[in-house]
Amino acid sequence: MKEHQKINTVSQTFNNLGKQLLTFIKKKVQLAQDAEDIFQEVWFQFSKLTNIDALDNASAWLYAVSRNKITDFYRKKKTDNLEDYTYENEEGEFSIKDILLLDDSQNPELVIFKELFWETLLNALEELPENQKRVFVLNELEDKTLQEIADAQGEKLKTIISRKGYAIKHLRKKLLPLYNELNL
Repeated sequence: MKEHQKINTVSQTFNNLGKQLLTFIKKKVQLAQDAEDIFQEVWFQFSKLTNIDALDNASAWLYAVSRNKITDFYRKKKTDNLEDYTYENEEGEFSIKDILLLDDSQNPELVIFKELFWETLLNALEELPENQKRVFVLNELEDKTLQEIADAQGEKLKTIISRKGYAIKHLRKKLLPLYNELNL
């Protein structure tokens, strides 16, 4: 296939499938920017094919590559942990998990904050669907890896990552007022 024919094929395929493919990717990825990055990678890979004319179904190829890119995106994406939330004071930087696990019964403010945190966390966990709550508890509180959880539950890793993500999003919303109070 000559270069100008290839360019025409890529352009025509893009015009026919571009919007549908981007919509498909956006439904699978939370952030529009991430979806657009994946979308660009797919089209870049498509444009670099040397045998576009040999494809029986360009649409099927594009959707298959998109699914693979989305899966790769989630595999690479680091899941949120309590250690990701940090608090800085004059003595340095601490993660919220470090603060909550400190045994500092001499500090009444910290004792009250810890009690309030655990009460808020447990109430927020109770609001989650059981499968999301179980993944969060096993990963964050019992230090199981997401892969260990997936294997034990007979689920795909992607499913476990998704459940943890939904749990984190819900818990983050519920715990944000406490986090803001700690940073005052």
